Amino acid sequence: MTLAEHITQIKAELDSPLPSKQRRRHLEDELFLLLEYEKNHPNDDYDPNSLELYCDKNPEALECKIFNL
Repeated sequence: MTLAEHITQIKAELDSPLPSKQRRRHLEDELFLLLEYEKNHPNDDYDPNSLELYCDKNPEALECKIFNL
């Protein structure tokens, strides 16, 4: 799945009345992060995972540091 397809899928699910409040909140948060990622990487259509989204927003976080041995 591409980034654009993932964003479209989330928007379609948010347009549906079926998601619970918790699911809707999760989707809204994920959509926000995906749109931020898309803005920061305009030439990339790669669909990032949750760690990549987190690290894109928090590059200084310990989980995001890469150490050379």
